[in-house]
Amino acid sequence: MEIILKEDIIGLGYKNDIVKVKDGYGRNYLIPTGKGVIASASARKQLAENLKQQSAKLAALKAEAEKRAEALKDVQLVISAKVAATGHLYGSVGAAKVAEELAKLGIEIDRKIITMREARKVGDFEATVHFHKEVEVKVPVKVVAENQPVAAPAEEAAKEEAPKAEEAPAAEAAEEQAPAAE
Repeated sequence: MEIILKEDIIGLGYKNDIVKVKDGYGRNYLIPTGKGVIASASARKQLAENLKQQSAKLAALKAEAEKRAEALKDVQLVISAKVAATGHLYGSVGAAKVAEELAKLGIEIDRKIITMREARKVGDFEATVHFHKEVEVKVPVKVVAENQPVAAPAEEAAKEEAPKAEEAPAAEAAEEQAPAAE
């Protein structure tokens, strides 16, 4: 069954797209909820006429989407989450958490236009923000442990050597004082 979508549905298509779906999905969900109509010959002609009349408006929407996408070009998110001793997260990091972190940066984005494989471990992930049919931005997301200190191995080695270096001058000072006592 072919359906003309009346609104964007992530994973299926965008507004005014003609998509092929299973009969039950179209008749039991898309059409009754007003998210789509059957793509009959008359509906296709009407769609073509509407698209022709709205071409300037659609170009403006695309330009706005590109402008919003530019704001996300250099954004890299670091999300801290509680982690078990095994390295797994308590819960997960998904699109809602990404939207929340972007809001903290002053970029308001609806979580429904963000897709991301849910992170259940610490590591690097990628979230995709779908602003428009032709405008998508991939945002790198790094999930770090909030209950474990994040120290580089070089820093840890420097911390271990520092006390040894402090002990050495103290020992030399003790040797200098011992001969003076004689």
